[in-house]
Amino acid sequence: MSNQLNILTLATGKKLYVDMAVNLARSFWLWNKDAGIDFYLATDLPHYLPDDVKSYVKVIALQPDELGKGFSPKLHLDKLAPAGQTLFIDSDCLIYGSLKPVFNLFKGYSVAVVGVYVNDGEWFGDVAAICKKNHIKQLPKFNGGIYYLERGDKATQVYETARELETQYDEIGFVRLRGRPNDEVLMALAMALHGQSPVDDNGSILAEFVNFQSGIESDLLKGSVTLYNKPGHPRYQKNWPLKEANPLIVHFLGHHNQTLPYIKEVKRLKYILGDKYPAGKAGALTWLQVTLPANATTLLKQLFRPLYRAVAGTRKVKQSERVIN
Repeated sequence: MSNQLNILTLATGKKLYVDMAVNLARSFWLWNKDAGIDFYLATDLPHYLPDDVKSYVKVIALQPDELGKGFSPKLHLDKLAPAGQTLFIDSDCLIYGSLKPVFNLFKGYSVAVVGVYVNDGEWFGDVAAICKKNHIKQLPKFNGGIYYLERGDKATQVYETARELETQYDEIGFVRLRGRPNDEVLMALAMALHGQSPVDDNGSILAEFVNFQSGIESDLLKGSVTLYNKPGHPRYQKNWPLKEANPLIVHFLGHHNQTLPYIKEVKRLKYILGDKYPAGKAGALTWLQVTLPANATTLLKQLFRPLYRAVAGTRKVKQSERVIN
């Protein structure tokens, strides 16, 4: 196997995914520019890449819908992965440090994720029923913000199985996500059928906001981030064992890439790496243009939301641009 280390991400269909991939790439470059790791972007919209990112991102050109719609492109990573060790990272993630420890942890796995095993309960379907139907004891449960693979026969077998399972998605008993097959459960079943194991989730590699809903403290320029799951907090997740996480990768899924701290971090990255501003100037501008207005808006909403609802009722939730058509 080649010793080359690779990061791979996807951005297809809409400019917003390319914009997030640019943010991911800049956070990668900030912490890993001298690490000997190649960064690959598979996209059908390469013309949206800014000049600073073009200098180090290797583009894999795709045709529109070449790998399918929705979450389906993530079932084709075996076709996109270069030789060596490849870590796929979702475009709506940010990187807070050197990724060398992640590659060291995963080395030797054909296909791997960060997660735990489950054999009952609900996870986009009845887990116990799906396990019984497929003659397996358990499924790896994980967040699909990252996937690891080493190109070879075993990885190909896992991904070919996942693509075949996608054609049977509803018959298997899986529940759709945003109207589309969810890559996570398809990969989980494919991994289980081929004997591939998850790496224990201890909060050091990847964290996201489903499990940590009690707050986040973030300073990407210092490589510092903590996500909280505090007992006593209204959104405490009692079934999640970790009370806090200090990950190398944060998955800003859903609306979290439209709010603080994500919008603050990516603005600073843009000023420093895109516009070549000194860190001090970038920080000051970001505070004035992003952090201060966002905090003021949040405060005003908290103060006047009860009055607004009393007069006008609740507003219809605006459909996210990320909802797949």
